[in-house]
Formats: sequence, C-alpha cells, structure tokens
Amino acid sequence: VQLQAYGGGLVQAGGSLRLSCVASGRTFSSNAMAWFRQAPGKERKIVAGMRGSGVLTYYTDSVKGRFTISRDNAKNVVYLQMNSLKPEDTAVYYCAARRYGVTLTTPMRDYDYWGQGTLVTVSS
Repeated sequence: VQLQAYGGGLVQAGGSLRLSCVASGRTFSSNAMAWFRQAPGKERKIVAGMRGSGVLTYYTDSVKGRFTISRDNAKNVVYLQMNSLKPEDTAVYYCAARRYGVTLTTPMRDYDYWGQGTLVTVSS
C-alpha cells in the first residue's frame, strides 16, 4: 500500500480544511487508517484513527468535536475534515495505515505504511 496525503494549506483560525489520503493497493479496505501530526519541534502524535470497517473511530481529546475521520473504500481515500481550526493545530499532517486494528495508543512503529506529510498552517 502506498499513501499520498494532500489538502494542507494556510487557513485562518476558525476555518476548515479537508485532508485526503489516497491509497494504492487492493487491500486498502481492510487496513486501519490514522492521521498523525507533528508540530515544529514536537513529537509526532496521533490525531484520529479508524478501523478498517470504518465503524470504530478514535480522536485525541484536543480535536474531538472538531475533526472527523472518514473513508471511502470505493475510492481508496481516507479523509480528515478539520473544522474550527486553531493556531495550535498548525503541523505537518501524516496519514498511516496498519494491516490490523488501531487505537489511540497503537505505537507508530506498528504502522505498516506512511504517507508523506502535508502542512497545515492556521493563522490567528
């Protein structure tokens, strides 16, 4: 599976962005997916995760109620809809896939595939 993330950009606080992660490979629908972010000078951390079925989703506390992870298996795409953006959401966002399930505590080393990052900058 190869992943390509895009959709980042510059947005004002309170605005919205939708990130997309396009996956290649016929096993995409069975992969758990997640979005991570890495702010300047900080560690990469999970933002949201989703089981392969799409039924179970997970969000870190700081984005609950503002971000939504979803997937379209027919298009091999996973999305991260980001609303009510804050300056502290500024980071490089990465998508990742795992052949098995994920939770918020799944270590990064357990993910099998990573996309390149896409930069999100939120101005105040």
